[in-house]
Amino acid sequence: MKFNNRNVWIDPSAKIAEGVRIGDNTVIYANVEIGDGTVIANDCVIGEPQSDYYEGEHYNNPETSIGSGSLIRSHAIVYAGVSLGSGFSCGHRVTIREGVSTGKSCRVGTLCDLQGNLTMGDYVWLHSNVHLGQGSLIEDFVFIYPYVVLTNDPLPPSDQLRGVTV
Repeated sequence: MKFNNRNVWIDPSAKIAEGVRIGDNTVIYANVEIGDGTVIANDCVIGEPQSDYYEGEHYNNPETSIGSGSLIRSHAIVYAGVSLGSGFSCGHRVTIREGVSTGKSCRVGTLCDLQGNLTMGDYVWLHSNVHLGQGSLIEDFVFIYPYVVLTNDPLPPSDQLRGVTV
């Protein structure tokens, strides 16, 4: 593994496979695994600690995995506890919260916000500026157009949160 970049910090526990490229000003936290041939662009955060990190001294970062052949564009934040399938790609300034799991060959457009604890099947494409609420299930071969918002509160404000299934 050879990097010629500036200001990159990689936790010693991270597992970086062959042919991975990591851009300038990127942080990779503990318990992250990045598959072969993946590109992490400039200014990304991979394995961002969950909220417990800020509240207790005994926090352990959950495992985060990015499948082989993936592309994470600049300014993306991928929280700890995320599993991205092989061939995943995202646009710029994407937020992927804890508990997100994707199948293979998924695309998430620029400025998308995946609010955690949701599942996307294989070949799911989210265009730019899509917001998915917690608990959503997006099955295989779904394309979601720009500016779509899927919430998880059917009658706000309520305590009966449930995600959308598409």
